Amino acid sequence: MARDRVLAANKILVGDCVEQLRNLPDKSVDLVFADPPYNLQLSTELLRPNNTRVDGVDDAWDKFASFEEYDRFTRAWLAECRRVLKPDGAMWLIGSYHNVFRLGSALQDQGFWILNDVVWRKVNPMPNFRGRRFTNAHETLIWAARDQKSRYTFNYESLKASNDDLQMRSDWLFPICSGPERLKDDGGRKAHPTQKPEALLHRILIGTTNPGDVVLDPFFGTGTTGAVAKRLGRRWIGVERDTDYVKAAEERIAKVKTLSTSSLETQPSKRTEPRVPFGALVELGMLRPGAPLYDERRRVRAEVKADGTLAVPGSQGSIHRLGAVVQGKAACNGWTFWHYERGGRLHPIDNLRERAKVALGLSGKQQRAEPLIAAE
Repeated sequence: MARDRVLAANKILVGDCVEQLRNLPDKSVDLVFADPPYNLQLSTELLRPNNTRVDGVDDAWDKFASFEEYDRFTRAWLAECRRVLKPDGAMWLIGSYHNVFRLGSALQDQGFWILNDVVWRKVNPMPNFRGRRFTNAHETLIWAARDQKSRYTFNYESLKASNDDLQMRSDWLFPICSGPERLKDDGGRKAHPTQKPEALLHRILIGTTNPGDVVLDPFFGTGTTGAVAKRLGRRWIGVERDTDYVKAAEERIAKVKTLSTSSLETQPSKRTEPRVPFGALVELGMLRPGAPLYDERRRVRAEVKADGTLAVPGSQGSIHRLGAVVQGKAACNGWTFWHYERGGRLHPIDNLRERAKVALGLSGKQQRAEPLIAAE
C-alpha cells in the first residue's frame, strides 16, 4: 500500500495522475501546486481576424465528455493529494473561469480549508479575437490548508518585505510566460500551451514553503514547479503522462542550479519565534515592579506590578488587555503599544522581549549587559 512506500523526491513519475499519486506515501508532502486541465470545451478552432490559427489548448488531455466526467476526475486526484499532504500541509490550485468554480467546490467537499483566492492579472493577456466577450486577462488561484486546524506555512514577513514593506495583496501582476523562458519544441512551437511563468511559482514557494519542503505537482507539464523548487532549495515530485513534456522538463530542470543556503534564508516570522511572556521580563529583572510604562505619546502611564500585570487607576491586567482598555478598543498588541523610558527617550517593550530571548537561551545571539529599568 502507498503508506508503506518510501518517498522518492526530485523525480518525475510518468503515467496517469491518479494512479501515480496512489504510489506516494501518506502524509509525505508539504505543499501541492496543481494546474489541472481547464476543460475549455472548445468545439472549433480559434482564428485571428486575419484567419491565422491561434496556437491554443486543443490537446487530448484537456478534453472531457461532460462536466460529470471532469468532476469525477477532479474528486479522484484531489482525494489522493489530500491523503499525501502532511497534517499541516496546503495546496495551491490554478484555473480559469472554465473550471475554477468546479475546483473550488470539489476542494471544499474534500475537507480542504480555503485560505485565499488570488487573482493573477496578466500584463500581456491573449486578445479576445471574436469580440463577443471581455478579454480574459486573469486566472484564479486558490490557496487552501489541508483542513481547518492545519498550521500551514505562511512567510508573511518575507512577502511584506519583498513588497516594499506593504502587506502582500491577493491580486498579483505577472506577464504570461514568453520570450526565452517559453519552451519550444523541435518545430519552434510552444512545447506546452499553458506553461506558467516562473515568477508566479517563485512567489508561491517563497511565501508558503520553507527550504527542504517537499512540493508535489500532479500536472507537471514541462516542469515549471520543479525548476523553481530546485532553484529555491525545495524538494519536488512531478506527475506527468505525456513523455514529450517529461523529456522537456528533465532537460530544463537539469540546467537549474540551487541557490546557496544563505541566500534562501527567509525573514523569520514572529508567529514561529519562541514565546516569551511579559512576566518573564519582570522575573528576569529587566523591568522592576513599580516601573512606569507609557504609550508612545505619553498620554497614558501604567505601573508594572510584581505579578507581571500592568495597572492604571481603576484597572489592572495583562499588557494586551490593559492596552485595549485604555484605548477603548477590543484588542491591542501590548508589545508595541507600551514603551519604557531610557535616556530620555521611549522604546517599545518589544525590544526587551528580544533581550529576554537571549537571556533564556532562545536566541543565537550573545547577551549584552544593560542597566535595569527601575521604578521611579
